[in-house]
Amino acid sequence: MLSLVCALVIAPQAALAQSADAKRIVAIGGTVTEIIYALGEGDRIVAVDTTSSYPPEATQKPNIGYVRQVSAEGVLSQKPDLIVAESGAGPVDAMNILKASGLTLISIPSPPDTAAIPDKIRAVGEAIGRKNKAEELALKVEATLKATADKTTSTATKKKVLFALSLANGRVMAGGSQSSADAIIRLAGGENAVSTVSGYKPLTDEAIIAAAPDVVLVMSGGATHMTAEQAFALPALASSPAAKNKAFVTMDGLYLLGLGPRAADAAAELHGKLYPEATKP
Repeated sequence: MLSLVCALVIAPQAALAQSADAKRIVAIGGTVTEIIYALGEGDRIVAVDTTSSYPPEATQKPNIGYVRQVSAEGVLSQKPDLIVAESGAGPVDAMNILKASGLTLISIPSPPDTAAIPDKIRAVGEAIGRKNKAEELALKVEATLKATADKTTSTATKKKVLFALSLANGRVMAGGSQSSADAIIRLAGGENAVSTVSGYKPLTDEAIIAAAPDVVLVMSGGATHMTAEQAFALPALASSPAAKNKAFVTMDGLYLLGLGPRAADAAAELHGKLYPEATKP
C-alpha cells in the first residue's frame, strides 16, 4: 500500500473528501487517465496530457502539454476542481503554480514495478472518490498479473531483450533495471540485456556488444521511433543475435510501459512476440 500512502501525504484528508465530488478533473499522465476511464469516470475528465492516448476518446479532450512539460496556464484555463498527476509530472515551476493556486493536486507515485500497479489503481480511486470501484479493479488486475506471471516467467531459456527508448547521435538510450521497460520485460518472461544499467541511459558501443541482445524492443510511433533498419545499421548491433535473426519488436508506448490496467495483456503479447514457437497451436 506504499503508493497509496504516498498519494495521501500529498493531499490531506479534507482535500480528498472534496475531490470525491470533483466534476472537472485534469489528468496528467497516460496511466492516470487510463485508470480513471477504467473506473468508469472518464466523463469527469476535462483535459489530459499528450501521453494520455488510451482509451481513444481521451485524445479528444483538451491537451495541456507533455507530462513533464505541462502548461500551468493551460491547466488553469480548464477551471478544474481537481488535478491528478503521475509523480514526475512537471516542470517544477508549473507544478508549484498549480499548488499555489489553491486547487487540489494529488500526486500518484508510479514505481517501475508491476507489483505496484494494484496500489496505483487504489491511489487513483482514492483521489477521485471511487475507492470501492478501485478496490474491485485492483483485485482483478492483481489476479491477472499473477496468472500472466505464472505462464510467462516459467520459460526455461530466457531471451535477452534490449529496450531502445531512442537513438540520438548514433547512441542508443536503453532501459536498464529500475525502469518500466525492465518490469514489463521480466513479466513477459524475458531477461533485460542491460540490467546492470539503472534507469534509462545512453549506451556505449562496447556495452551494446557485451549485452548481445536476442531481441530489440522499441515503442511504435512518435518522434523517437526507431526502425529495424536504423537499429541493425548500428555497428554495435549489426553482429548481435537480434540482427542475425531480424528479431525486432515494436509496441505502443503507453501499452508497453504505462504499467497500468493493461500491463498483463501487454506482457502476454510481448511474451508471444519473444517466444512465437511457444504460442503456436
